[in-house]
Amino acid sequence: MIRSVTGNAIMFFGETYTESIALTAEGLLGTWHETPVAELLFDHFEQVLATRPEVVLLGTGAATVFAPRDLTFAFARKGIGFEVMDTAAAARTFNVLSVEGRRVAAVLYL
Repeated sequence: MIRSVTGNAIMFFGETYTESIALTAEGLLGTWHETPVAELLFDHFEQVLATRPEVVLLGTGAATVFAPRDLTFAFARKGIGFEVMDTAAAARTFNVLSVEGRRVAAVLYL
């Protein structure tokens, strides 16, 4: 579970991260490269997709920054849900979907 999100840290499974991260309900996948959201490509999500999620949440920081249309379409073509929102909202959604037993992954920008 994600315990908290602040402007400079994310607390997940009792650890505090001060960098953007990728995670699943099973644990941390690693830190996330700082590619601007507007420049993200489907290939950037290779490690996340290897976990076979049914939905991927993209938390874009303090405010919602919409992902490139091509990225959204690429997820749709693969039959994987892809939702973009601010990081605090993505963390809340991640927790709800995890509790429901959904195969969820998230990329959370600080």
